[in-house]
Parts: sequence; C-alpha cells; structure tokens
Amino acid sequence: MITGNETLSRQHMRHTYLRQTLNLTAVIWMALIIGLTASTNAGACASCGCMLSPDWNNLQFSARPGLKLDLRWDYLNQNQLRSGTGTISPAAASRVVNNGSPQEVEKDTINNYFTLGIDYSKNPDWGINIQVPWTDRSHSTLGTASDGFTPGPGGGQYDSHTSSLGDIRITGRYQNFIPGCRFLGVLFGVKLPTGSYTEKGTSTDPSAPGPVPIDRGLQPGTGTTDVILGAYYANGLNRNWGYFTQAIFQAALYSKDQYRPGAGLNVNVGLRYIGFSGFFPQIQLNFRTVKRDSGAQADTVSTGGTLLYFSPGIDVPVSFHFSIYSFLQLPVYQNLNGVQLAPQYTTSFGVRYVF
Repeated sequence: MITGNETLSRQHMRHTYLRQTLNLTAVIWMALIIGLTASTNAGACASCGCMLSPDWNNLQFSARPGLKLDLRWDYLNQNQLRSGTGTISPAAASRVVNNGSPQEVEKDTINNYFTLGIDYSKNPDWGINIQVPWTDRSHSTLGTASDGFTPGPGGGQYDSHTSSLGDIRITGRYQNFIPGCRFLGVLFGVKLPTGSYTEKGTSTDPSAPGPVPIDRGLQPGTGTTDVILGAYYANGLNRNWGYFTQAIFQAALYSKDQYRPGAGLNVNVGLRYIGFSGFFPQIQLNFRTVKRDSGAQADTVSTGGTLLYFSPGIDVPVSFHFSIYSFLQLPVYQNLNGVQLAPQYTTSFGVRYVF
C-alpha cells in the first residue's frame, strides 16, 4: 500500500530528476552553440594534444574548500598518417597537391606532456585552477619533395626536439546558480603565451643545411592569449554511480607573427563507479572539434578536424589525501583535414594530493 507521503516523495524525486535532466541538456546546448558560432577561419592541430578531462575531482566531487595539487604525464606517439576518416600511406600522401603545392609528408611526432595542476577554492562556490605544462616533443618530417620514403632536395625536411615550458592555463569556476545545489557550474579563463614559438630544428635537407624554424603548430607555445569558456554538470545516479559532462571552448584573441591557432570545442562525458573500497573505475567519452589554423605562417590545409575518443581509466585512493590515476584513450572516430599524423592511442598517468 502506498501512503500519501510516499506519493509525495516519488513526485519530488521525479521533479528533481527532471530538473537535473533539463540542467544537463542546457549545458550541452550552450557549449555546442558557443562552438558553432566560433569564427570559421581558424583552426589547430586536432590530434597533437590529449583530450582527457582530469577535472572531475576539481568539480562537484571535490567541492570541499582547500588546495589540491595534480601532476600528470600524457604520452602521444603520432605515428599514423591519416586523411579524412581513414589512413593514408606515405607514398599516397606524397602525391597529394594542396593549392598547387605538394603535401608535406611527416614521419612521426612523439609528445610527452608533464602538467602541474594547482587547484584552490576558498569556499564551495568559487574556485581557480592553474595548469602549468612542460612539453617534450620530438618531430621528424620528409618535407614536400619526397616519394613518401626518401626525402628529396629542397623539400624543407628537418628533425627537431624541444623540451620547455608550454602555455599556462588559468581558469576560474562558479557553481552556485541554484541555492544549495552545486551540480552545475561555469568555467572561464585564459591561456597565456608563456611557451616559446621560435624554437628551431636541424635541417636534413643537404641543399639547405643548418637550423630551421619548427612549424608553428609544433612549437611549445602559440604566442597568443586565448579565451576559455565552459560549463559542467556533475551528479550521482545513486550512491555508487556518478557522472559528469563538461564542455570547454577555446579561441585565440589575436594573431601573433602571422599565425593564429584554430578555435576548438571539447566535450567530455564521464561515468564512474565508487562502490569498491580500493579503486574507482571510470570511463570517458572525449569529443573534440577544431578549426584550421590561419595566417601566413600557418598550415592552413593540414590542421583541424573532429575526433572522438573512448577512455577507460581507474582512480586509486592511496590515502585520505593522496591518490593515483591512469587512463587509456582509444580513437572511436577521426576526421582530419588534409594529411596529419595521429596517435593510435594515448596514455595518461597522474598523482593527486588534497591538503
């Protein structure tokens, strides 16, 4: 027999669920509208950065005020040439002509990103997050005069290795739009031009030996200040299952030395289980769409695209203050402009300390 109090309780639960669903839908649509109204003449290397969201513990699930430190290593080995939604052989890539110019054939790009995250919140409503990246990248290209296997003279081929500070990101957040309900929040901030964009590689072209500039899209920094806008929603399905969704839009405010990186939209959705005592498994879907780079110093053909990754991972609490986590990113869908190098997988390892 259902009592009147039980009926009211069920109605309240239905209304709460409906309100949360509407809030979640609003967040997703807001992020998509921001991305779709971005300038269409900008873009970036779609596959040269990790798309994983490490922010779950910095959002609703870590709303307790205080300081948190996070150190993370992301590894990306871009060793697969892709064009559109499929792979392309180096020989076929060497025969591609873009705007009357031969296509550059890249050999490989190995990226190691080491990122220090500093998160602080004085109260549950407001918080600030600082991401300080150190980029270690090796790159090799056959240039524009190869047959896909052997470089030719005058093709601009080079090898490079950079290891330096990247562009620092500072984002704030607010999450008290509904009094007493801190599931919904907004993100706002900037990416600062702290990384170098003038690094040089070593020419492997016998007709033009010596140091040569590295492609702007492969520099540790872009030289631009970027605006960052986003929103997130994090909640629990029940006592053991939690979920979150997050959307972040980023765009450069200006061009620097005839180069402007493309505007990009990232949408992350995650689900995790906290019923185990020693570890918390979770999965993420990471979506990224980026416009092409623009400017006389930019590759305006082989930059930008749309990616979707499936990312299983695990979070292991070692103590009340200290935890470790790891993720594996696997591509589900890739649609890249021009001819680009892409990784077949991405790995991420991190440690987190809460004071």
